[in-house]
Amino acid sequence: MVLRGYQRLQEDAVDGLPGGVRCYHVLSTVIHHELPSQQAIGAHLAIDRTVLTYLLDTMVTAALVERVPDPADRRARKIVATAEGVAVLARYEERVAAVETTILGGLEGVDAARLGSLLGRLAGSVHRADPAASPCEAVESLDR
Repeated sequence: MVLRGYQRLQEDAVDGLPGGVRCYHVLSTVIHHELPSQQAIGAHLAIDRTVLTYLLDTMVTAALVERVPDPADRRARKIVATAEGVAVLARYEERVAAVETTILGGLEGVDAARLGSLLGRLAGSVHRADPAASPCEAVESLDR
């Protein structure tokens, strides 16, 4: 119930982004993590490379990111956020933070922080047990 509620509210919060929640996560990863390649982004987010390629194409068209030659390997392309992408993410991060505040509104501050910490540790444990599992597919399967 909590996951479904969070999923619906988060989808509403990122409405307008091409690719929705996945776009939000990719853009956030590009901006907040200096990953060396598209492949590293896909591995970090457990997104299939074909799906990621199409998503990035859409994000490039929307001027949120661009593919630039990697100075260390001219054959490779690095994904970098545009100034527009940085501004867009800042706006959407506020909206997603509001969703999290709403979801955690029934908890006192200490309990909300503790829950966040526990969920982070639990997610890490689940990922270590099944590193190939796709969190996107898990969330999408909720509606089936």
